[in-house]
Amino acid sequence: MPRKVSEIVEEARQLPYGERAELIEQLIADSAKNLDPEIEKAWGDEAMRRLAEMESGKVKPVPTEEVMARARKIIGRK
Repeated sequence: MPRKVSEIVEEARQLPYGERAELIEQLIADSAKNLDPEIEKAWGDEAMRRLAEMESGKVKPVPTEEVMARARKIIGRK
């Protein structure tokens, strides 16, 4: 019988840091093989558009702490 994902995750947590990182990289690389090239291009174009907006000053980045505070407020957590 196949193992549950939770069992595999727990086993992976026992690996040394470097091996966990390697496992993550391999899983991401395997997942990326099946991506639609058009969707990937669209995401790349969007990322470049957003970067250009930040570099030009049109858009200002919001610090992580502020984003998280806003999110907590929206969901009712402090």
